[in-house]
Amino acid sequence: MAETDHMVANEEIALERIIGRIDGSEPGPCLIFFAGIHGNEPSGVFAFRQVLDELSQHKMVASGSIIGIAGNLWALQRSERFHTKDLNRLWTREQIEDLTKTPAILQEDQQQQQEIYELLQSLLNEETGPFYFFDLHTTSADSVPFITVNDSLLNRRFTRQYPVPLILGIEEYVEGALLSYINELGYVSFGFEGGQHEDPSALENHKMFIYLSLVFAGVVDKSRIPFDEYLMQLHGNSAGKRSFYEIYDRYEIQPDEKFVMRPGFSNFQKIKKGTQLASRNGRSITSAESAMLFMPLYQSQGNDGYFLIRKIPVFFLWLSAVLRRTQVDRIFTLLPGVRWSSGEREAMIVDLRIARFIARQIFHLFGYRSKELGSHHLVIKNREYGSRTNEYRGAPWW
Repeated sequence: MAETDHMVANEEIALERIIGRIDGSEPGPCLIFFAGIHGNEPSGVFAFRQVLDELSQHKMVASGSIIGIAGNLWALQRSERFHTKDLNRLWTREQIEDLTKTPAILQEDQQQQQEIYELLQSLLNEETGPFYFFDLHTTSADSVPFITVNDSLLNRRFTRQYPVPLILGIEEYVEGALLSYINELGYVSFGFEGGQHEDPSALENHKMFIYLSLVFAGVVDKSRIPFDEYLMQLHGNSAGKRSFYEIYDRYEIQPDEKFVMRPGFSNFQKIKKGTQLASRNGRSITSAESAMLFMPLYQSQGNDGYFLIRKIPVFFLWLSAVLRRTQVDRIFTLLPGVRWSSGEREAMIVDLRIARFIARQIFHLFGYRSKELGSHHLVIKNREYGSRTNEYRGAPWW
């Protein structure tokens, strides 16, 4: 059993893999909250524990199940982001296959992953759906609360209920995230960033997010909580930035690189062309364009220096929804340089030497996110075809 403390909560708790759970008297959805996937982000653990205690005290859960899962227990105990490998970068198909094949895994972060994977499989087999997955995080830079979400219509439809910024496309730049793996299984799954690691408001943002999620999914009646107050407060804490945004660029820190972010930057900060953002091995890194900065790195571990984001026009959100429902994207494989990656037809390979006229933005409209495969090819994967949409049609938010 591990222990962790939180300077804002001013308390220490003993941790087991399951932080806690509550089952309602009636059948209903299963809500699973991950917290502490990064060990220097304990806010979600304490927020979930506090909410669970309040739910139990007032007997507010009428239906369904609520389960909290602690992430990297080793790292939480030491207040470190991870041991040697980021637990939130290990959830690729190849690495999960290695988990099931390797008889003995010595690396600490992989041991944590194996325990979470086995627990997750047992919950998916034993619990009844529909399932909702939430991952509670904080950031190293000052930040308003926001949601990161893999771009499927199912995720969009559920997350648009929250009064916070919604960031699409992180799966195109961050490989192996836990919720990207779960999203590929077809479930509603997304992350919530409550604020800066040590900011007292992050804990409260996490609690309000958890309560709103319980109401939106239909396991707690909104009359049992200060629903309108939480909506207004989260909206206010988001500084009026509620909208859909997309990530379109990322600065990746190389293994032997000494990267230092200049002090004072915050999430969603507008920057001008030529702004000095950071240094690389003592040399300045400046912005090549005017942009909006996202998740600048102010911690020693991690290889995401910063991202750039832009607001998505409402028209393009509507157009992409129409195009995805018609499934006309199947005609892509009739174009030269485009083919299915396998017989399962869940992804396509695009030869950029032939299909130069196809921009990534076109793929985004149809629900595809891309990964580079060498210097001349992209692998594009569509989130829509795996979505378990029919399992959610009876939900109150549908």
